[in-house]
Amino acid sequence: MANKIETTDAVEILSGNEAIARGAWEAGVKLAAAYPGTPSTEILEALAHYDDVYCEWSPNEKVAMEVGIGASMGGGRALVCMKHVGLNVAADPFFSSSYVGLEAGMVVVSADDPGMHSSQDEQDNRNYAKFARVPLLEPADSAEAREFMISAYELSEQFDTPVLFRTTTRTSHSKSIVALGERTTAEPLAKARRDWNKYLMMPVNAIARHVVVEQRAVDLADYAETCPFNRVEMGDTRVGIITSGAIYGYAREAVPEASFLKLGMTYPLPKKLIADFRSKVDKLYVVEELDPFLEEAIRLMGVEIDGGKELNTLQGELNARSVAASLARADVPGINQELLSELGPEPSDLPSRPPTFCPGCSHRGIFTVLKKLRVFVSGDIGCYTMGALPPFNSVHCSTCMGASISMAHGMAKVLAPPADDAKPDLRSKVVGVIGDSTFFHSGVTSLMDVIYNGGRTVNIIVDNSTTAMTGGQENPGSGKTLLGDPSATVDIPALCKALGVKRIATIDPYDLEEVERVLREELAVDEPSVVIAKAPCVLQFKVRKPVYQVDAGLCTGCKRCLQAGCGALNLYIDEGGERKVEINPFDCAGCGVCSQLCPQDAIARPAPAEGKGS
Repeated sequence: MANKIETTDAVEILSGNEAIARGAWEAGVKLAAAYPGTPSTEILEALAHYDDVYCEWSPNEKVAMEVGIGASMGGGRALVCMKHVGLNVAADPFFSSSYVGLEAGMVVVSADDPGMHSSQDEQDNRNYAKFARVPLLEPADSAEAREFMISAYELSEQFDTPVLFRTTTRTSHSKSIVALGERTTAEPLAKARRDWNKYLMMPVNAIARHVVVEQRAVDLADYAETCPFNRVEMGDTRVGIITSGAIYGYAREAVPEASFLKLGMTYPLPKKLIADFRSKVDKLYVVEELDPFLEEAIRLMGVEIDGGKELNTLQGELNARSVAASLARADVPGINQELLSELGPEPSDLPSRPPTFCPGCSHRGIFTVLKKLRVFVSGDIGCYTMGALPPFNSVHCSTCMGASISMAHGMAKVLAPPADDAKPDLRSKVVGVIGDSTFFHSGVTSLMDVIYNGGRTVNIIVDNSTTAMTGGQENPGSGKTLLGDPSATVDIPALCKALGVKRIATIDPYDLEEVERVLREELAVDEPSVVIAKAPCVLQFKVRKPVYQVDAGLCTGCKRCLQAGCGALNLYIDEGGERKVEINPFDCAGCGVCSQLCPQDAIARPAPAEGKGS
């Protein structure tokens, strides 16, 4: 494998995600597939702008992985991208791909999210590499993201293996200077071929391939000793630090004169290189985020470590100050004192501003009514998760993509009916809420289960024709692909009917009276139903209607309108000391939900000027 990455004189300031896309393009990638998820989303969005690469948003990560495997078998280098929890969805084909191998290189990007900036957990996906016996690369910055990506394809093809390429939120979204190179133009990189023993994973072949996988792990461990991804930086020999990824930069800032073993390939680890580094320093520390992945492996080698996870946390992100503080507790010499002096008490008296729906968001009406009905709401992953927050407080659970419908089904199967049939209590009823993109991702099979197994839940699909929470990406219901080409649009009512749903209703989520009427009707029947709340995402499609105004003379300051949770509404005290509400015309999208909540009819659109239309 080449140790030097060819570059031109051109440089750009790129985020880690943009640099990954650039490296994939330079490496000659022919196909890239992904499901959008922070912090990985921008990789495919950036790569789609390059020529000669087919890019697609797949319905979910499992499909994306299978598309990538197929492309690599077909002889084209493939890139598959997802956030950390997406690899859980794609785990089945990912593990099998380790056995199968490939024809052309395949790299799988797992963008982990320490600190859970936009995730339901902060799992450490380095463990997947060990579990699947595949090499693991971790760039520390954007420059390395490009370089490592190019080399990852050579590594993939040299060892007939997929490569797991792990980033974190900081490496994905931070920017640095990147030297640019040219695209690999040699074609074809490989040819598709029939190989029954290698590519057909029935037991007799899988047993033989497992032997290959284990030998490959041994060969990769030998390669790790001299590979270009790992480097030793000798400094003050009183302190040796082993680290990787973005944490290298933090540790370097915290103890600038220390000796470092920076690991870019973190599975398998170079046992001899680590032992040799240990012999040259007085004390050795392992600094890493989340799990003690490196520490445990190094201790199992019999290498003595003077400090590891006991010095810092298993939860959340690290930074230069936290690394300095943790090492200072161990009396490590050479700590950057300026970092320690910056440490102070965390501010505790700052007002909090909970996230909420955009002004005019169509989800607002749904959760306003669900709160009123007091039903148990099983939520899902998407913007509508904010229905759990004030002032709605109407989503009671959310675990993972597609789980809303399945969990609602399980809950309804065990919930006791109301004690008094004459006065049915809607709190014993379960509603599942899921978005259109999430429904395509993994909600279809959940709904299939409800119908097949005699469920009786109401399932609301909030269809805003986009993948909103990650930035408005296309999906099978949006009518176009990632590359901008027109595509078939999934007909959700027809799909639900084909699954066996008999009761299907489409509603205007801005019409609170209609929303409540339809939901009460569906909650009253003892069979499953689907309610499709269809309205475009106001942010993605720039929906804006004539704004509303508050008649201060009619407003009593009752705050009922504030139950809409809209950022365009403001409470103030007028000159007479009365509490009033006003609407910021620059924020108002004209949805009218607040107007429907006002008992005084104080909120309305202003009358059109004389001689002008409405």
